[in-house]
Amino acid sequence: MLTRNLKTPGLRILLLSVFLLLPLATFAAGSGTVPSIGSIRVEFIIFALTLVSVAVFHKRTMEVALTGLIVILAFKFIFDPSFNLIEHIAGTPEKEGEWRTLLNLLGLLFGFAILAKHFEESKVPDVLPNFLPNNWTGGLVLLVMVMILSSFLDNIAAAMIGGTMAMVLYKGKVHLGFLAAIVAASNAGGAGSVVGDTTTTLMWIDGVNPTWVFKAFIGSVAAFGIFGVVGALQQHKFNPIDANNEPGIRVDKGKLFIVFLILAGAITTNYTLDFPALGVWIAIFLGATFRKTPWHEMKNSWRGTVFLMSLVTIASVMPVDELPKASMMSSFILGFVSAVFDNIPLTKLCLVQGGYDWGVLSFAVGFGGSMIWFGSSAGVALSNMYPQAKNTVNYLSKGWHVTVAYIVGFFIMIGIAGWHPHPAHKKTEREVVTESIKE
Repeated sequence: MLTRNLKTPGLRILLLSVFLLLPLATFAAGSGTVPSIGSIRVEFIIFALTLVSVAVFHKRTMEVALTGLIVILAFKFIFDPSFNLIEHIAGTPEKEGEWRTLLNLLGLLFGFAILAKHFEESKVPDVLPNFLPNNWTGGLVLLVMVMILSSFLDNIAAAMIGGTMAMVLYKGKVHLGFLAAIVAASNAGGAGSVVGDTTTTLMWIDGVNPTWVFKAFIGSVAAFGIFGVVGALQQHKFNPIDANNEPGIRVDKGKLFIVFLILAGAITTNYTLDFPALGVWIAIFLGATFRKTPWHEMKNSWRGTVFLMSLVTIASVMPVDELPKASMMSSFILGFVSAVFDNIPLTKLCLVQGGYDWGVLSFAVGFGGSMIWFGSSAGVALSNMYPQAKNTVNYLSKGWHVTVAYIVGFFIMIGIAGWHPHPAHKKTEREVVTESIKE
């Protein structure tokens, strides 16, 4: 009876709404003069309704996200006299604006769409079946490759490369559960590396010791044992690897060189300037001098790019002034929050608050977004290639193993490495003022 009821659209939407709304309720307390309904500020209610609408109207996600952004901004202009959009984007002398995050995201989503097409046209995915096992473990090896790539690349690039390989290996017939596994692998690989994910890079820039986040790999490996195996088995049952390749396939070394050039550019400018998109586009223009650039891929990905830019902007104006006290369980909950709330502002708040075990937190906010397709930039980028991933109900039901993997991976990591809050890695504002007074 319960199984039959869960298949009814109304109940599925209700359960989905609960899944989306509960994480936001952990820190949506009302304050100040801005209108609230009960104890929850109206901005959070609008944001929550936007997320539910994205899940329900999955064929109009861009339009829904833009509508939500317009409504949120109109509300802020009318009811929040302290809100200044120009300062929020451009910044002030005291606080950096959101322009860097938004510009980087814009450049990476478009740039890595071009990278994925270059990689496809290099013919490397066409020869991969010659080297991968011709059974379910072939998909497992592909996911391992994505996870390794994302440990030193941006997770968007790793997801796009993985999606391109899957498109060719399985002749376009890719199971939604396997797509969820690709997203999970791209986020798992970067969770323990300060050069593999934006959130861990933020920690590094803020002064967190890079070795402190290594323990996140324990959670990632444990999670992979679930989502990797289940995802590969789902794909093999749905459509196995086609090992009958056409003979005489030649790899375009020029295209492959451009792929490496783009990745090298992203890593270099991320490390030196905290601006990976700059390196990506320098490499793209250099590659255009000796190979034709697939500019049309920008047209194919613009809707998903606008969608994610809108959600990230909405998340950035949410009145999240404080988080629950840092603890093992609050870190665990933040993993679910990151599936519906952009993990960049979450990480910034955690850095200001302090008191976290940064390895545990990096796994939570880095991998947690994999549970929903729009919970991470990697998921949104991959959904541009596979539009079927935008059905949130189906994504959750076919990619259930990612949620299970997060829960199991988190507590295995705690069981092996424990919860050890790190000492303050920088002086608080109060300490700085106190020292200046003493001097």
